[in-house]
Amino acid sequence: MTAPDGTKRCAVVGGGAWGTALADLLARNGHDTVLWAREEDVVDSINARHENARFLARFPLAPSLRATHQMRAAVADRDLVIFAPPSHVLRDVASQCADAVARGATLAVASKGVERETLKLMTDVVADCVPGRPVVAISGPSFASEVASRQPTAIVAASDDREAAHLTQRALSSTEFRVYTHDDVIGVELGGALKNVMALATGILEGLGLGFNSRAALITRGLAEMTRLGVAIGAQPATFAGLAGLGDLVLTCTGALSRNRSLGEEIGRGKPLDEALSGRETVAEGVLNTQSARALAERADVEMPIVNAVHCILFEGTPVKQAVSDLMSRELRAEQDD
Repeated sequence: MTAPDGTKRCAVVGGGAWGTALADLLARNGHDTVLWAREEDVVDSINARHENARFLARFPLAPSLRATHQMRAAVADRDLVIFAPPSHVLRDVASQCADAVARGATLAVASKGVERETLKLMTDVVADCVPGRPVVAISGPSFASEVASRQPTAIVAASDDREAAHLTQRALSSTEFRVYTHDDVIGVELGGALKNVMALATGILEGLGLGFNSRAALITRGLAEMTRLGVAIGAQPATFAGLAGLGDLVLTCTGALSRNRSLGEEIGRGKPLDEALSGRETVAEGVLNTQSARALAERADVEMPIVNAVHCILFEGTPVKQAVSDLMSRELRAEQDD
């Protein structure tokens, strides 16, 4: 399937902003790339005007990029298939096209989250649905619009299969987009999921009108929580100091383009969750990830006070100011875990 010059036949499953940016990157790197999108207007916009007017407006896409409604046709006979739907529909999407994926394909997962029902990571979900192929996790600090505008970006491709990680690295890397490989799939994936919860928390503080001291404390203690849970379930602690941990955390907690941070700001200003979510075109993964993170922490018997506080605000009716006060009034302790 691979051409003699090293170009690949690639598919991206999921026509949101991030899936579109990755598909555009692959196409601009010279790979034969097709993007599957559920929405008819997205497919029509990409094919007719080389733009995803719904999810990534005003960013011209590679003329060679093709979009389709036909998921099974999109993934058939492809060397590399990247899954990029919202985390809560990943299992359904992957199951729909599983038997059309080539036996020799490498699968990559750009969705970030922990499945709420099973508490499985996204690569495990894809491995369940499309067994017998190597799976790679893609994560790191990367706003889709900045990737589409070809601003310098660095991410991580993590897999237990070294060659699959290197194939993904080579396919995506360009002069503006740098991909590092990693073997800590748990750490890379968990960092990508948990940073969304911390971004919600940061936004809530900003919605309350709190300042830089509060933000710095939350990001730092949030990283400690992420690392604590990761190590408990088998991740390498150093991973959380890298791109998929600290890098993605800082971007999502401070960047104006962060959907989770902006949602948190609305909640911090007093909007109920349902009202803050209404009318949003794109998914704020932090809401679902808050539920998954707390359940995962409970299963692993790991203390995560920031995650608990966000859960209390979103789902248990705790007033925002009360949740912040409860966090600050916890029993005093050493900074480093024993």
